Amino acid sequence: MTNYRDAKYTFPTVTFSGVAESSPVEGNIWYDSGKFYLGTSLSFTGVWSSGGNLATARYGLAGCGTQSAGLCMGGYAAADSNVTEEYDGSAWSSGGNLGTARQYLAGAGTQSAGLCMGGYDGSVSNVTEEYDGTSWSSGGNLATARQELPGAGTQSAGLCMGGTTGSVSNVTEEYDGSAWASGGNLATARRGLGGAGTQSAGLCMGGYDGSNSSNVTEEYDGTSWASGGNLGTARRHLAGAGTQSAGLCMGGYIPDVSAVTEEYDGSAWSAGGNLATARYALAGAGTQSAGLCMGGYAAANSNVTEEYTHPGSYDELFTASQGL
Repeated sequence: MTNYRDAKYTFPTVTFSGVAESSPVEGNIWYDSGKFYLGTSLSFTGVWSSGGNLATARYGLAGCGTQSAGLCMGGYAAADSNVTEEYDGSAWSSGGNLGTARQYLAGAGTQSAGLCMGGYDGSVSNVTEEYDGTSWSSGGNLATARQELPGAGTQSAGLCMGGTTGSVSNVTEEYDGSAWASGGNLATARRGLGGAGTQSAGLCMGGYDGSNSSNVTEEYDGTSWASGGNLGTARRHLAGAGTQSAGLCMGGYIPDVSAVTEEYDGSAWSAGGNLATARYALAGAGTQSAGLCMGGYAAANSNVTEEYTHPGSYDELFTASQGL
């Protein structure tokens, strides 16, 4: 049935049986304003597809930016790396080298305004660098040097949490574009965790707590961390992306290389589509609906890039429990 709408007439949306559709149920199909809609309780998971390979295969690198404008830096190839690469949605190209080569550093920001901090360069590092789209320059040092930490936020409002100084850390620091200041401590000290979100709405997940791989998720409000919903699969050296209310994490070590992807809705994690290439110590960027991951380690250093997208068009389908 057609729902005709113009300046003079308005008719209700109707199903193919001709019944007015005010409270859709599973199985109903109807037409409205040029689109067909399906009432369904099915959930849709995202799918990873191959992107352009990194020029330099490495693990323990950091990432930031978006699926169509990504950035990655550092890591370990045959030695600690200063390599930076920029992604245009299909291929990587060389960017300006880091001033300090290091592995297991954290990243935040965008391709044209990137931020990286910490890592390992022969010892745990407090070095911060800022990227302008062409070259890196020195930023304010971390107060607590550490490696295996994640980053979040922007170049002018950055966030980093956890990691290891030699023992697992609960330290959180906030960046204002020039200097780091103390934030609220994590409830669970961990290294090799994933991070996402912003300085005032941060998210971290997983990691290693000194004894076991962790499923712990914490949410940051700009002052303190609170418990979020646990990961379905506890793991360490995973990557994070997205926001506090629409998070994404992928890969890691269980204790074997993992392809597991999970999606966060602000309270609970659910299964996403598996990576095509299982790996750990990879980097993540982008959003839950347009994610990006690169590098890592499986049986060897990886140059693999994958892009995450959701199948179908969500504006043409709805979940029956939500209604129109």
